[in-house]
Amino acid sequence: MGKKVFLLQDIADAGKKYLTDRGYQVEIGSKTDDATIVKEAQGAEALIVRTYACDKEIIDALPDVKIIARHGVGYDNIDIKEAARVHKWVTNTPLANADSVAETTIMMILATAKNLSNNIEQTKLGHYDYRNTHQGLDIEGLTLGIIGYGKIGKKVAEKISGFGMNVLIYDPITKNSEFGEVTSREELIKQSDFISLHLPANEKTNGSFGEKEFAAMKRTAYLINLARGSIVDESALINAIKNKQIAGAGLDVYSKEPLPLDNPLYSFNNVILTPHIGSNTTKTMDRMALHAAMEVDRVLSGGSPKWPVNHIE
Repeated sequence: MGKKVFLLQDIADAGKKYLTDRGYQVEIGSKTDDATIVKEAQGAEALIVRTYACDKEIIDALPDVKIIARHGVGYDNIDIKEAARVHKWVTNTPLANADSVAETTIMMILATAKNLSNNIEQTKLGHYDYRNTHQGLDIEGLTLGIIGYGKIGKKVAEKISGFGMNVLIYDPITKNSEFGEVTSREELIKQSDFISLHLPANEKTNGSFGEKEFAAMKRTAYLINLARGSIVDESALINAIKNKQIAGAGLDVYSKEPLPLDNPLYSFNNVILTPHIGSNTTKTMDRMALHAAMEVDRVLSGGSPKWPVNHIE
């Protein structure tokens, strides 16, 4: 029997087929709770992790695991320091989802600009005259500020260029871009009509967009977040919307997911909410599954991963 690869949650067939074609024994967890995972994953030499938290308790309880392959780009749900301490690789799939998330970002910009969710709701209620009192925005000539200029941020800048928006970019290591003007974080926040966040979640970025930033935004500006919910101080966002400091927001990620039903964000008609769908396309899911499987095979075949996010001594 081949080496065991345990999937905490199911993945696309492309990834499973890649592994089974190479002789691996692929098993899928029956439930996502720590006790079940630890029990069912015993003997596994690799884990493939989607959204469930792979914390110290799980990592330490599975001594045979050599690699924890993240099915996606963000890896804030994996304790990478503990994994490194016990000599387990953690990898991600950085090339898999940039186009999809960039497209969803642009969709969110357009949806907020055109007041799309309210127009859909009112039309379904038979209120066709809603259009007479609620107009949207043309985004041509407006300014999009992109905070974080990695693969996704660059794709957003590239794709939005066809809409005639002015693009401002802030990233501490980016000096220039063919798709926009690199500026300071402060100037970007002050000048932008839409601010789109494309940052990883870490100790430096968590809570980094908060009360000070909302106070500096235009009252007519929108916040777009398809990165990680923890980057935004959610209480400050709620207050900014309540107090009309900003025009609204388009959110695909939240400080807690699923977003609790008692969260005040549900009550605002100028906030568009989606359930973390930024990369949720068939093509991207196939690619993430395949890339995660390829990393598993590289490590279990005796090699090194192509996309490590921790360092093994």
